[in-house]
Amino acid sequence: MLLKQYCSEQSILLSASVCATVFTASILLLETPLEEIKNILSSSDIPESYISVLFKSIGISCITHISSELCRDSGETAMGAAAELWGRGALIAISMPVVKGFIELVGSFM
Repeated sequence: MLLKQYCSEQSILLSASVCATVFTASILLLETPLEEIKNILSSSDIPESYISVLFKSIGISCITHISSELCRDSGETAMGAAAELWGRGALIAISMPVVKGFIELVGSFM
């Protein structure tokens, strides 16, 4: 907050670098549990493409949240909303294989 009062440009860069560092540390800490979850899901009858969509969705959600909050912290509320909209669009785009499988499943019941 002190840096933000005197030099807001450097404050934003500092916030972004701290967020990137925390995100990287989180990924490194969660690597083992995520690998275990992936092994459990792989041993089930869930197709690999669905598991891939799940992990991509988690990553997109985290990155979207961090980027939108950084935009809001820097006073760019509209850009934060645009980042959230982009994240929602990306989630819809990568979830198409799951939607296709669901429609095929419903079609096979009829």
